[in-house]
Amino acid sequence: MQHDQLRIDGARLWDRLMSMAEIGATAKGGCNRQALTDEDKMGRDLFCEWSRNAGCSIRFDQMGNIFARRAGSDFDASPVIAGSHLDTQPTGGKFDGVYGVLAALEVIETLNDNDVETQHPVEAIVWTNEEGARFAPAMIGSGVYSGEFELEFAHDIQDKSGLTLGGELQRIGYAGDNPCAPSAVQAAFEAHIEQGPILEAQDKTIGVVTGVQGMRWFDINLVGEPVHAGPTPMEMRKDPIRALQVIIGEVYKIADRFAPQSRATFGDLNLTPGSRNTVPENVTLAVDIRNPDDDKLDQMEEQMMAAIEKAASDAGVACSVDTIWRSPAVNFNDDCINAVRTGVETLGIDAIEMVSGAGHDSVYLSRVAPTSMIFVPCRDGISHNEAEDAQPEHLEAGTNVLLHAILERAL
Repeated sequence: MQHDQLRIDGARLWDRLMSMAEIGATAKGGCNRQALTDEDKMGRDLFCEWSRNAGCSIRFDQMGNIFARRAGSDFDASPVIAGSHLDTQPTGGKFDGVYGVLAALEVIETLNDNDVETQHPVEAIVWTNEEGARFAPAMIGSGVYSGEFELEFAHDIQDKSGLTLGGELQRIGYAGDNPCAPSAVQAAFEAHIEQGPILEAQDKTIGVVTGVQGMRWFDINLVGEPVHAGPTPMEMRKDPIRALQVIIGEVYKIADRFAPQSRATFGDLNLTPGSRNTVPENVTLAVDIRNPDDDKLDQMEEQMMAAIEKAASDAGVACSVDTIWRSPAVNFNDDCINAVRTGVETLGIDAIEMVSGAGHDSVYLSRVAPTSMIFVPCRDGISHNEAEDAQPEHLEAGTNVLLHAILERAL
């Protein structure tokens, strides 16, 4: 069979997705398979069993990242790698992460079925603790691999019950001896559900992902004066809510100014003392701003800071802003993006080019390896939710694109 005629087995892929979904299945149809729990171990064990049955050699590193390798004709050639994660949110879905892992394994199975020999080895990878739901921060397995985090720091992270990541790796039997450090990689791919509504809204099957938005997190702290709600006239108050309402409105205006790619989200708000008949003394507001262009993100941040300062001054309250996290915008590798484009063209699938609004293991991986991603639609753009859903034909199409992108870089 000509290589451009190769297609994956969509039924096998779907059956494995549904089998994996039984591990940690929730009453509402989702999955709770948090990192390094017994359920995560069961999922890892099942993946390793399938991979060994496909003739892969298995190794895992000091962070429990799993590498299932199909040998190439050139033993010394750098591998083409693909994968994602098996861990989920506490109320996660059936496809986030796991699809990318099993799509990579399905590519290996398809190469086996058709006796295709590649020069470069092909590896299916499971990255540890991508979600960050149990051990924060997120993407820690790929983060240590890329050099973003120190191994000791990662191993010492505790969950809410005080159990450490390193201890749980040991407990479930996935604390490997191989160094968690980058090695030569020919190309890296990650197939994933979009986790947003764009593909579905535009009736497109594939997103050719060219990069990932820059992301910045801040905590805005406003300090006023707690006084009684009844006796204190409005004009005599130092009320942080006065500043808060202006700040929220101004930041939304900033996001609109840099539309359509910008994002602004207020995900957490705390007031103290938290009494309905007392003006708050302290207000803390969590802000997440995003843009795929770091220069524009700089401008958004600058305008936001100016708006915060003015709103606080006008309200007569003190303010400070803590920077919690910065993740620069990511531009994926041109050769890998072109390999995905070639797959789309070979298959004749409707596609658009897009930037990921969410973080993925590919963010860190792109720092040490040529990388790109493939998106497929998910129903109503819902993810991190038990209602997360994707169509078998879309998952099959995305895996076929992955197959041909891998062939483009591995033959």
